[in-house]
Amino acid sequence: MNSEKRIAKALSISTDTKAFEMGQGVYTQASRLFAQYFPGRKAVIVADINTWPVLGEKVYENFMASGIPTDKYIIEKEEFHADWKYVEMTDLIVEGRYDEAKALENKTDYQDTDPSKLIKEASEEYNVLVSVGSGVINDLCKLASHHHAQSYVCVPTAASVDGYSSFGASITYLSAKQTFNCPAPVAIVADIDVIAAAPKAMTAAGYADLAAKIPAGGEWMIADFVGAELIQDDAWHILQDYIDDFLANPDAVAAGDPQAIADLFEGLTLSGFAMQAARSSRPASCCDHLFSHFLDMSGHRFNGKLQSHGFQVAVGTLAMCAAFDELFKLDLTQLDVEACLAAWPSLEQEQERALKLFEGTAAPKLGYESITSKYEDKEKVREDLTRLVAVWPEFKARLQGQVYSFAKMQDLFRRAGAPYETEHIGVKREQIRDMFPIVQLMRYRYNLLDLAKRGQFYDSIVDPIFAEGGAWAI
Repeated sequence: MNSEKRIAKALSISTDTKAFEMGQGVYTQASRLFAQYFPGRKAVIVADINTWPVLGEKVYENFMASGIPTDKYIIEKEEFHADWKYVEMTDLIVEGRYDEAKALENKTDYQDTDPSKLIKEASEEYNVLVSVGSGVINDLCKLASHHHAQSYVCVPTAASVDGYSSFGASITYLSAKQTFNCPAPVAIVADIDVIAAAPKAMTAAGYADLAAKIPAGGEWMIADFVGAELIQDDAWHILQDYIDDFLANPDAVAAGDPQAIADLFEGLTLSGFAMQAARSSRPASCCDHLFSHFLDMSGHRFNGKLQSHGFQVAVGTLAMCAAFDELFKLDLTQLDVEACLAAWPSLEQEQERALKLFEGTAAPKLGYESITSKYEDKEKVREDLTRLVAVWPEFKARLQGQVYSFAKMQDLFRRAGAPYETEHIGVKREQIRDMFPIVQLMRYRYNLLDLAKRGQFYDSIVDPIFAEGGAWAI
C-alpha cells in the first residue's frame, strides 16, 4: 500500500483530523484549509523565536494575503516546555488577551491552576489557533483549543514527535507529566522542505519516538492477553502493519533525505491517528515513555539542558527491548503458578511499596493511585498465569515477531543519530536500573513489568540487563 492510500485509510478511522497535507512546499495549504473549516473566523499564528523565522512568518503572510483576519503570538522564551503555565497562557491567546498572555509567559512565581476553571463554552468570538512549531507548541494549542470547545490547524516544523496527530496532550501538571484528553487538530499541513531542514537532533528524536511503538506494541499484546486493554484492530494495523518499513532506513533519516523524512513523518502521523481511533495513547506508548516521564518529573538535565522527549524515550525503548530479550530466554511453561500465588502481595502491601518508591518525588501518590487501579486478586492472577503457561511457546513467538532485540534497536539508533547509551542523555545505568520498579507503577496501564511481578520473574528479566555480560552491564 502506497503513502497516499495509507493516509486515506488513516483519515477514514481518525475521529478528529479531517485533512492531512504532506509534501514539499505545501505550507500554503494551511490558509485554504483554515478557510474551509473555520470560515469567517480570526486566526492566530502561534510560534516561538525559532519557528517564527523558519516558517511562522511565511504562514502569517500567506494567511494575510488570503484575506483571513490574522494575528500572531510569538513565544519569546529561549527554553519552555509543555507546563501548565503555558497552557493557561495559550488559553489567553485564544481569547485575544495577548498582553495578559505575555505577562504570564514571563511570570516566575506561577502556581498551577485548577484545570476545570479553564473550560469555556464555544464561541465564534474566540481566535482559532494555528500552531507553527514542534511538539510543545502543538500540545499547548491542542489543549487550549479543547478548553474553548473548538479545533485548530497544525503546521509542524520537525519530525520530532507523534503528538501532532494524536488524541491527547502531554502536559506537566503539578510536577508530573500527564496526558490530558483532547482532540487532535482538524487539519495538519506538513511541509517536507521545512521538516527535512530541522535540526538533526529533532529528527533523531522523532525516529526514536516512532521506534518506541515496537516494544509498546509488545506490551499492548500482553495487556490484551490478560484482558486489561484489548487490541483494537483499526488502531493496531494502521501503524504496526507498516512500521518496519518506516524504520528501515535510519542512515537516510540521519542524512536528512526528504523521502526518508517524509516516511518518518508519515509514520509518526499514523501513530497519532491510531491514538485517535483508540481514544488513548495505548497504541503508541507504554513503559518506554514512562522512563522519559519520570526523568521529566525529576527535572533531569544534561549539560544544563532538559533533554528532548524523543531522546529520553530512546533510552526507555532500549531498556524495554533489553527486558524483552531476557523474557524470551525464560521457559514459562515451567512456571509454578501456586508458588506465584503464595508470593503475591496484598493490595495494602503493594500500596505501601508504591508509597515508599515515590516518597520524595514530585508526585508522591502517583504509584499508590496506579497500583490501586490495576491491582488484581489472586484468582485473576491464577487465571492469567495458568493460561500463560499453557500457551507460552505460541505467545512468545508472537512477541518475538513484534519486538526488536536490544542489539537491533541499538544499531538503528546509532545510525539514526539517536541516543543508544544511557550516558548520551546524562543518565547512569544504575539510575535506569533503579527506575524499573517506579516505571511499573507510574500509570494504571498494564505492562510487561506487571506481568513479571505476577509471575515472580521480574528479577529474571531486569537484573540480567545490568549484570556482567548484560546489555548495560554495571
